[in-house]
Amino acid sequence: MNRMMAIVEREMRKFFRSPVLMIMSMMLPLVQLVILGNAFGGKIVNARVGVVDYDHGPEAVKVHEAFDAVAATIKTFKTVDYSDERTARNDVQTGKLDGAVIIPAQYSRRVYAQDAPELGLVVDNSDQFMSSSLESEMQSLVDALNAPPISDPIDKSVALDVVEIYPYVAYMKFLLSGSIALAMYVSVMIGGGMLYIDDKARGVHEGYLVTPITGLELVMGLNVAGAIKAVLAGISLTVIGSLMAGMGVIFHPVQDLELLCVILVTSIAFNGMMFLMMVRVDDPLVPRAMFGVLNTLLFFPSGAIYPIAAFPKWLQGIALVDPFTYAIHGLQSILLKDGGWASIYQDLLFLGIFGLGTLLIATPLFKRTL
Repeated sequence: MNRMMAIVEREMRKFFRSPVLMIMSMMLPLVQLVILGNAFGGKIVNARVGVVDYDHGPEAVKVHEAFDAVAATIKTFKTVDYSDERTARNDVQTGKLDGAVIIPAQYSRRVYAQDAPELGLVVDNSDQFMSSSLESEMQSLVDALNAPPISDPIDKSVALDVVEIYPYVAYMKFLLSGSIALAMYVSVMIGGGMLYIDDKARGVHEGYLVTPITGLELVMGLNVAGAIKAVLAGISLTVIGSLMAGMGVIFHPVQDLELLCVILVTSIAFNGMMFLMMVRVDDPLVPRAMFGVLNTLLFFPSGAIYPIAAFPKWLQGIALVDPFTYAIHGLQSILLKDGGWASIYQDLLFLGIFGLGTLLIATPLFKRTL
């Protein structure tokens, strides 16, 4: 045990002597949390929509008034008058407009005659988020225009009563769990994988093995040190990210204990996975080349940014064995839902088994290179 702890002490001393390394391992997840948290998940505001009015009748005036109401209240879009449809379509195609509404001739007459009046909406569907937002808002306006001026005193329509069991969750809060897991992964990749290969290339591990330190003690010492680094990164990101996102979960002792358990088993899983991938690697350039590939392969299929249910089957298969998936689910269950131990025990079980399993597989693969 003393020899193993000597390895841990040496690794931690080296880690803390490099403040730039510590800062850089935290920088990517923090930048991602701030930038993506504010760039995604918001509502469309001040989109430019052209209006081509060929009717100019009283019902067309009602349409213009509805557009003005949107611009003055929820501000989803603001309108720009156009004289012809061709120019408006071209401006949508070239990106000068986000959409265009066409009020056809005889629109008011067809409304009064109840002759299936139509409004045209031209959108650039290469941007699905923008086009769906405009389509949804226009459909709401059309539904309002279709409402009878005198409603039936007895409401006979089917209604949907939506009950949201949690308060509004801003996207930065939703993204926090992924940022914590990413910070731990970066810490393991930089402070574990890259430093491990660098020490191995310089012969440091061979120097250990001419001492009474055994191979098992060396492996355990390296992995314990890597787990400590990952835990420190996870705790730091949890505290900083929670404060930035306006979440008070860090002030509740029970939830803090749950978070600590998830962070601990996540660090074990990430370290076991990283050690298994790096145990037989000798080239220091390999982990640097693998960093971006692993980040994409593990982080994005995990549900950190987009729901797993929307993935194709093959991508859901990757998510099923991805430790990021269970780490993020466990963190979200605590940070966003306060689900308690019942919501995270499966995540803890998978991450614990995954981490120990990968470490047990990797240990026999650790061999001397001389």
